[in-house]
Amino acid sequence: MEYFIQQTINGVTLGSVYGMIAIGYTMVYGIIGMINFSHGDVFMLGTFAALIMFLILTSLVAGMGVAAMLLVMMATAIVMSSLWSWVIERIAYRPLRGSFRLAPLITAIGMSIVLSNFIQVTQGPRNKPIPPMVTEVYAIAGVTISLKQILIVLITVVMMTAFWYIVTKTSLGRAQRATEQDRKMAALLGIDVDRTISITFVMGASLAGVAGTMYLMYYGVATFSDGFIPGVKAFTAAVLGGIGSLPGALLGGLLIGLIESLWSAYFSIAYKDVATFSILAIVLIFKPSGLLGRPEIEKV
Repeated sequence: MEYFIQQTINGVTLGSVYGMIAIGYTMVYGIIGMINFSHGDVFMLGTFAALIMFLILTSLVAGMGVAAMLLVMMATAIVMSSLWSWVIERIAYRPLRGSFRLAPLITAIGMSIVLSNFIQVTQGPRNKPIPPMVTEVYAIAGVTISLKQILIVLITVVMMTAFWYIVTKTSLGRAQRATEQDRKMAALLGIDVDRTISITFVMGASLAGVAGTMYLMYYGVATFSDGFIPGVKAFTAAVLGGIGSLPGALLGGLLIGLIESLWSAYFSIAYKDVATFSILAIVLIFKPSGLLGRPEIEKV
């Protein structure tokens, strides 16, 4: 029983990271109906921004507290991820918003390749490790839980609550929901649609920056290819939970993390991805809109 609880804790931690990345996918899709396939590499960029800031702080500032260092790293990752996502929206999406659906998809994949190769060229292809930042571990009834796991889950809950409040209770959220329902009508009612879409990209990227910082803190290593696998898993989480739904993105992330962790514990780790995508396929067969998603109503 202790082993099951331990793996559940590990799965919730991993799923929290997936969930934070997945919210970026689901927000962009919800508002413009397109998948931002470069979002995983925006997450990777946030990881490297946090890594570079860590190296700067450790070399220039002696005796800086871990909490303050994490905050500075997270702020840097948020700024860099948000800036890149804003540029991607302006270059890859806005000019192609009225074109056929495949054009923005191809452009987004191109931006993903650009970001990945940019980091590979500037930072090198090798893994970039850092010393452990948070090492406290607590043992409770035969189960160990680390402080960094607690931090990841708490930060995920706080960020999810903040984003839910923004989307459901603020004027920006009303503008986003109006743009999601009908962009032309929203523009006629005085909403700056371009500005609303850009802010949505920036909001999703800021969560990717937070996730990148947590990922670096948890695993202690970064590499230029980190955007692909977590990005695919987060996109899967968004689809599983119901793309377009913020709670669905987090739920999907938690489920993906739990499936991976529990499958690796009791079955062959080589087939954990097979198990994940098999469960996704089963869910979509019986509920095509995802667990918390709403059926898409086509406007005619």
